[in-house]
Amino acid sequence: MMCKSTLERCFFPINLLLSPSLITINSNLEPKKSTTQQAVQSWSYSILHSLAFFVLFVTLSFHFLFAQKSGSNKGNLPPGRTGFPVWGESLEFLSTGWKGHPEKFIFDRIAKYSSYVFRTSLLGSPAVVFCGAAGNKFLFSNENKLVQAWWPSSVDKIFPSSTQTSSKEEAIRLRKMLPNFLKAEALQRYVGIMDEIAQRHFATDWENKDQVVTFPLTKRYTFWLACRLFVSVEDPKQVAKFEDPFGVLAAGLLSIPIDLPGTPFNRAIKASNFIRRELVAIIKQRKLDLAEGKASPTQDILSHMLLTSDENGKFMHEADIADKILGLLVGGHDTASSSCASIVKFLAELPEVYEGVYKEQMEIAKSKAPGELLNFNDIQKMKYSWNVACEVMRLAPPLQGAFREAITDFMYSGFSIPKGWKIYWSAHSTHRNAEFFPEPLKFDPLRFDGSGPAPYTFVPFGGGPRMCPGKEYARLEILMFMHHLVKRFKWEKMIPNEKIIVDPMPNPEKGLPIRLYPHKA
Repeated sequence: MMCKSTLERCFFPINLLLSPSLITINSNLEPKKSTTQQAVQSWSYSILHSLAFFVLFVTLSFHFLFAQKSGSNKGNLPPGRTGFPVWGESLEFLSTGWKGHPEKFIFDRIAKYSSYVFRTSLLGSPAVVFCGAAGNKFLFSNENKLVQAWWPSSVDKIFPSSTQTSSKEEAIRLRKMLPNFLKAEALQRYVGIMDEIAQRHFATDWENKDQVVTFPLTKRYTFWLACRLFVSVEDPKQVAKFEDPFGVLAAGLLSIPIDLPGTPFNRAIKASNFIRRELVAIIKQRKLDLAEGKASPTQDILSHMLLTSDENGKFMHEADIADKILGLLVGGHDTASSSCASIVKFLAELPEVYEGVYKEQMEIAKSKAPGELLNFNDIQKMKYSWNVACEVMRLAPPLQGAFREAITDFMYSGFSIPKGWKIYWSAHSTHRNAEFFPEPLKFDPLRFDGSGPAPYTFVPFGGGPRMCPGKEYARLEILMFMHHLVKRFKWEKMIPNEKIIVDPMPNPEKGLPIRLYPHKA
């Protein structure tokens, strides 16, 4: 779901330093090496990573000490502790996610301090965690007034702009453009196309198989859809051309931001450059096709970008469009693929919920003539299925929360929040809170009937000015996935108690292998 842009969702800032994937060197694009070469390379990587950690430690130490000094005289700070020097409470914050209980860090401190706002230290910076519906409302309502989105400046190295503006400014420009393409009315024309891609995906990767590993397939499905809807690339071979470098890029986004040869970050930059060159070639050809009438102005988001000018009548450069498309490809599939995998998990565990989804989807399937594609009206009939998807996202939100930065000193709930401090809001602080969702651990799709949850309590897409612009797009791709899955199969988990790791999104530790049982015709 493109929400929180390429940036805010995908660059879960703390994981940039501390994720278990930090020191993983992706070798998909490299030839096999001899044992001696591998040993030398491993030794070199160890040296590089030791150097990287040393540089980061020194840098963050100065930053930490300066930030602590700057906030020491700011009045009545929220309750809390900073933890260890530099790292603060970052390891504990992340480890709860690695253990499958990301909400524990939040609720332990709410109970300890008897407060829905508390102080901590994350990523070498003092931070304040805002919890509950009131905290969400305050942050969402004060976007660009008291707080602004925050992500590392290193993002600019992977997503540079030929206009030399920051990723933050480029994200603002992009968010102004996206609603015209991603609003429900505009997306209606693409439902049939999405149905075709979904059918091809299931025919290729699911049908005639006894068992599959779910998570890699949900990633492939959402990436294929993003390629088609954003740049009209739908040939499986052409999509596959992007998959390996795209995987290297995604891995590098969650790694130490040190640009040294052989590091995941360096490989991510190289992969992004490769993908960008390929996109520029597609863009040049599209410009010719549009001029000659061979392409439609509404066929995808690429055409939309090429034909849309800013408030000054200027059109984007090819390099800028390539960079934004690259960002959308990252942001347009990662959270949705996590949600689709979580849906498979919950439907396997809850047969009565599966039956409700199956009944609804088969009524829609039986109403279609042979070969007839789904349309937007069919999607609107999938009310129970969407309630189920929402309940999945409540219990396993693909977006755990997001960071902001205070752009001025301000007061909240009687506490002083100093300028420059990082602010984190957590989806779990409301999603798993009995105050807002009675019996919060119970799976109950009926919570979303009628007017649904109270405002600011269900926030898988964020809120306020930064509400996910791709919310409707995400709804379509998730419901399309559910439709084609349940009408073809029942299934069971092959690892009954498979661990779910949050890093930074919920991922099944072993990919969620399942055994398929096709429905009889």
